[in-house]
Amino acid sequence: MDHRPTLSLLLLLLLGLSQASGNEFHDEPDHVSITSAILESNNGTNELLLDGDILAPRTRNAMKCFSSQYSCLWKKSSDGLVYVPYILSAVYSSLEVETIETAMKYFHGKTCIRFIPRKTQTAYLDIQSSGGCFGTVGTVGDRQTLSLAQFGCVQHGIIQHELLHALGFYHEHNRSDREQYIRINWQYIYDFAVGNFQKEDTNNLHTAYDYSSVMHYDRTAYTNDYGKETITPIPDPSVAIGQRQGMSDIDVLKVNKLYQC
Repeated sequence: MDHRPTLSLLLLLLLGLSQASGNEFHDEPDHVSITSAILESNNGTNELLLDGDILAPRTRNAMKCFSSQYSCLWKKSSDGLVYVPYILSAVYSSLEVETIETAMKYFHGKTCIRFIPRKTQTAYLDIQSSGGCFGTVGTVGDRQTLSLAQFGCVQHGIIQHELLHALGFYHEHNRSDREQYIRINWQYIYDFAVGNFQKEDTNNLHTAYDYSSVMHYDRTAYTNDYGKETITPIPDPSVAIGQRQGMSDIDVLKVNKLYQC
């Protein structure tokens, strides 16, 4: 009996391998930038978002977050630690809860921030799967909304990105001193997204501009022309910008400086 595979069987095997390879790539999130993942998750949300994923404040101007009159920082305890109480929606699976808590624990090992389950604290983070990746900047009122949608947002880098917003940080490309480090190519930005690239009156904490910050948009964010850059590093345009792995060393430094850890 001839046990050699027939031509049709070989073609079926090749087709199956091709489909499996394609599905594997599709399921692997690392090929999508953090900016793309966040913006895709937020597409269609009914929330009013600033800069792509910042929930517009209803009680005061978040741009004044760092002034002496308006403080949006979490309070430091007498033991020198900054406790941020949180609650997690019951919809998250045990694996999703573990992923969120692992991203939080990274702060514990590098900064004086401590994310703790809420008991009776008045000010707290309410982490929900609300159809996108977004939240408020710092403390604006008592209950701080932080949305981490189950499909697309529960990833280490995105969680830390949104937690940094909750601690009071804006996107790196919106820094007040950015002209020395990046060029915004306005002609390649969708009209509806122009506001996401405006400079903010930020407190840069005497830190270096951080191309590798988990808070930095990638170079093609909101591009209206496929392949064209909306953000170009200067003076060296080849510098890598934007990543999805998690907090950079300078991200950690900024937290420590802002909260005087």
